Amino acid sequence: MKDVDDKFRKDTEKQVPLREELKPRKVTTPDGQEIDIDPLRDYFCDAKPKVHPKAYSKIVEDFYNWARSNSLWILGFGTGCGAIEMRPLMTPRFDAYRYGIQWRPTPRQANLLVISGYLSVKTLKRAIRAYEQMPSPKYVMGLGSCTINGGMYWDSYNTIKRLDDYLPVDMYVAGCMPRPEALLHGFMELKRVIREGKGEGANTYAENFDQYKVNQKAVIKDWDMPDYNW
Repeated sequence: MKDVDDKFRKDTEKQVPLREELKPRKVTTPDGQEIDIDPLRDYFCDAKPKVHPKAYSKIVEDFYNWARSNSLWILGFGTGCGAIEMRPLMTPRFDAYRYGIQWRPTPRQANLLVISGYLSVKTLKRAIRAYEQMPSPKYVMGLGSCTINGGMYWDSYNTIKRLDDYLPVDMYVAGCMPRPEALLHGFMELKRVIREGKGEGANTYAENFDQYKVNQKAVIKDWDMPDYNW
């Protein structure tokens, strides 16, 4: 245990000067002018998200939407009890893979963010960052009553009440918690929405980006990251 504690202490000591180095600061140029330097710009893109353009032809766009609906690659954001209901979908009994549904380990490989369960203010911050790192077009599914109205945590000081105030939700699956059959039905409904060309959550987020940021920063007090974490 002593070796583990020593390693943890040394790693922590390395992170402190790194955090100081990444803080915005003023630098004086050789001609005496003061300029603001933000080192985080070297690590993140500070441009706002853009609206994903549609194809020129409706036939082509319909084909794209058909392909997207049959390639739902999930980033599961399990925050509590809701995550337990997603595991049976991977088993032979329910076999979600036959519907073109696949689980992925990173935001860069996923196009569907499934937030399963309640969201505290701290986890909301991570969910926003995960969503913004996903490539467009992308979708959000709120799993369980907690994402709709706070559920059993509706009067908690540290959980959010409505997910769609902070991220664009394309599909809700109600319940506490919804069974795997309900999740499969939710996926089928989301596939239908995408095929009809109504899965526009990513474009909604880009078009109303400033308002979403106002809502996010109203509850996340330690906002120590760029506005857009691409």
